[in-house]
Amino acid sequence: MSGDSSRDPSRDASRDPWRVLVNVAQIPETGLHREIEADAAARQAMAGIAELREVISARAALDILPKRDGSYHVTGRVQARIGQTCVVTLDPIENDIDEPIDVVFAPPEQIPQMADLVDEGEDSDEDTPDPPEPIVGGFIDIGRLATDALFLGVDPYPRKPDAVFEQKLEALDPEDHPFAALKALRGKDGKNGS
Repeated sequence: MSGDSSRDPSRDASRDPWRVLVNVAQIPETGLHREIEADAAARQAMAGIAELREVISARAALDILPKRDGSYHVTGRVQARIGQTCVVTLDPIENDIDEPIDVVFAPPEQIPQMADLVDEGEDSDEDTPDPPEPIVGGFIDIGRLATDALFLGVDPYPRKPDAVFEQKLEALDPEDHPFAALKALRGKDGKNGS
């Protein structure tokens, strides 16, 4: 194990292929802007996790703003180009993803209290924010945040723009319907229903 304190050994690299850690102690009061781009290995691992043909590109632009209560508000966008397979034609296709990011990170000891506020807010008619994510070991993993947003933007049923599912219709045999057997039985015992 290396002496790099920014790495959390309990985190599985196969689950978090795009890791970009930001030390919250080094975020200035005015905030921090970061632009990140996934390398080829991270994109290949993300494609495997999301069961995509490929992740052609993945980048994010994020602003991290400290708040007075010790939490950090992260906003921005993740943009990606992914390779998928059309569910109709089975042809390879490419799709663009552009997902907004708006998440609050807080020290783990504050999360239960903040989550209770979110639960109380659900009873009102106002939009309720999600509970905050934990700051782990003094770091925010903006790569994982961008990965999660990218995965949310994946179309589970991608189709080529002109792809149409055509179901073959067969001419129905008038004697092949649910009541054909009943009709045959009625004919055998001589009753015609009139």
